[in-house]
Amino acid sequence: VLKVKPDSGFAKVHLGFILKTDDSKYEEAAQLLSEGIATREEGVIDGRFFFHLGDALYRIGKQDEAMKVYKDGVQEGLFLSEYQRSLYNVNGLTGKPWWDPMKTTYAPYFKILEKNWEAIRDEALSLTNEKNSGFLPETEGLQDRGDWKQFELFARGRKVEKNCLKAPKTCSIISQLPDAVNCKRGQVKFSIMQPQTHVWAHTGPTNCRLRSHLGLVIPEGTSIRVATETRTWEEGKVILFDDSFEHEVWHNGTVSRLVLIVDFWHPELTAYQKKSLTPI
Repeated sequence: VLKVKPDSGFAKVHLGFILKTDDSKYEEAAQLLSEGIATREEGVIDGRFFFHLGDALYRIGKQDEAMKVYKDGVQEGLFLSEYQRSLYNVNGLTGKPWWDPMKTTYAPYFKILEKNWEAIRDEALSLTNEKNSGFLPETEGLQDRGDWKQFELFARGRKVEKNCLKAPKTCSIISQLPDAVNCKRGQVKFSIMQPQTHVWAHTGPTNCRLRSHLGLVIPEGTSIRVATETRTWEEGKVILFDDSFEHEVWHNGTVSRLVLIVDFWHPELTAYQKKSLTPI
């Protein structure tokens, strides 16, 4: 299309999108996305294009320009805020980067996780020692460097049966948490990260969930930033954040970091919304 219509903004944003998501050609993608959006042609003022333009700029070291794109996206009504950039949202839900897990309606669930953390840790560690453990590499292109693998137990409101057979204690514990088990827009999974791993700043797809991490093996030198605040994990304790906000992870330690990720429906969703929302 660009050969016939070299100034087509619609063609530029779509080619830029492909170069960024499929080929990781960030500089070329950023130029095409920027030029295409600037035309303001029909179809180019779209959250996906602003999202990936900002991400491409960030990955080539142009963080200030990326943040300007995100702010422009807010002005266009595409993002909830410059840091909260999920694209599949329910209006009116409280949005804040960090939550106090014990000041939510899910506090009893978090107490169950913390009470059983050692059993969960031991089961996860036994899996990591298996030759064919079932841990799979992260596949969304979020890693800058390093090694980051995951072992899914529940996904989009369904149990991953073959993996729960390998982790029966953990799955039995999770089965006591209905707003995690039935969260069609979330997952429950072990996450293991090796030293010298960096995960690019990114956002989750929806504001309909909160993401908890139960610390299982937490070496020094590990941290997570959500929006503008950076924290770390603690073994046996839950941290809770809204992953529709930009977040970034560093592992500068010397041994593996292991956590259990448990997503819950946003506590302000109604029963009808939980039932009717489509899986992600």
